[in-house]
Amino acid sequence: MTILTQDQTKKICDRVLSLTKADECIVNIEGNRIGNIRFARNAVSTAGLADDTRIQIQVAYGNKQGTTTINEFDDKSLERAVRRAEDLARLAPENPEFMPALGKTAFKPSDTYVQATADIDPEYRAQAAAYAIEACRKKGLVSAGFLTDRTLFETVANSNGLFGHQSATSLDFTLTIRTEDGRGSGWAKRSARDVARFDPREAAEVAIEKAMRSVEAKALEPGRYTVIMEPAATSDLLVFMMNGFDARNTDEGRSFLSKQGGKNRLGDKLFDSQVNIWTDPWDKEVPVLPWDDKMLPRERVALVKDGRINALDYSQFWAKKKGQRAIGTAGNIIMAGTNKTTEELIANTKKGVLVTRTWYIRMVDPQSVALTGLTRDGTFYVENGKIKHPIKNFRFNESPISMLNNIEEIGKPVVIGGDEARYSMLIPAMKVRDFNFTSLSDAV
Repeated sequence: MTILTQDQTKKICDRVLSLTKADECIVNIEGNRIGNIRFARNAVSTAGLADDTRIQIQVAYGNKQGTTTINEFDDKSLERAVRRAEDLARLAPENPEFMPALGKTAFKPSDTYVQATADIDPEYRAQAAAYAIEACRKKGLVSAGFLTDRTLFETVANSNGLFGHQSATSLDFTLTIRTEDGRGSGWAKRSARDVARFDPREAAEVAIEKAMRSVEAKALEPGRYTVIMEPAATSDLLVFMMNGFDARNTDEGRSFLSKQGGKNRLGDKLFDSQVNIWTDPWDKEVPVLPWDDKMLPRERVALVKDGRINALDYSQFWAKKKGQRAIGTAGNIIMAGTNKTTEELIANTKKGVLVTRTWYIRMVDPQSVALTGLTRDGTFYVENGKIKHPIKNFRFNESPISMLNNIEEIGKPVVIGGDEARYSMLIPAMKVRDFNFTSLSDAV
């Protein structure tokens, strides 16, 4: 009963809504079917398929709310869940930030589902793992990786007539390759909505090359360097910055976009003019569900335009308080790029450092988005447009705010996923000057 059709979920929602006499009722039904295979030391360690379907029922009396979640869908179970939610609502304290359920809404569908991805079977997962395992055995390398494929649906409904239903698929693959002596390490991550756009051989070849090239790493003095960041490394830093676009956090002084006196930096130029960042649930590369977790419809929104802050994210409550319009929270983050490959960015670099992965990143200061973290799994010194030799890893202290203000060149955007139906990124490689490496790390 994992992946339900729209007709099936509509009947369940109608049944729940008919059972309550509360002032309002909100229903959310979700189902996931997640397949996986994990391997380490050139052998499969686990594989499986997990199913889960659940319904969340939220009711309100005035501004007092109660919520229950169950995974049974027979009439008796649904009625018990409704009564439990009503009991909890009556006992709950009043919510001063309560917002009434949305009215009837027409959601524009996004192209999040691919049948071929939904059809992935154990044989496919095993073969994807085998490409890396067999290649590493032949070359005397050691592989470890994890592949997950996900098929899901989500249905939203409320007592005001709102209804939406959509299915989605995604695939994520991470792979680490090491030399047997542990001196070399390479890593690759691939994400796709459509399995036809995923090539496990290519991912293995990339990780193997990095592992073999990273042996005999030399120490380079810490300092500020021109850095070529691969997309995965870039995205790991940028994700920390995106929370700063929340309008309430900004107005209350908890964001890098805050100003004294409750003002914000909307319209200010904070980044290089090459920087354009937006969200679009219907983007063909990274489509996401057309509503957020509050059932607000998403829209295409330019967050940064030519380096200037162009928009903030308003929740229903904060939008009403500030006289703004609330729209759905971003489900994807897209940054404009060029057609330049990472190799072309390297070729245009006189002296610099290639960072293929960032790791163990922690926030130092939320208001400046100062971060600290480590490079890992292949860091290389670049000279006269070529990779000269591997270098030992660094600890860095840097802010994506400064990074986006120091851009020299931008490369081609690449899909960086997670749960792609709800959140994903399309982020380019980039070359950045004055990136701050503070100390060396002995980690490989």
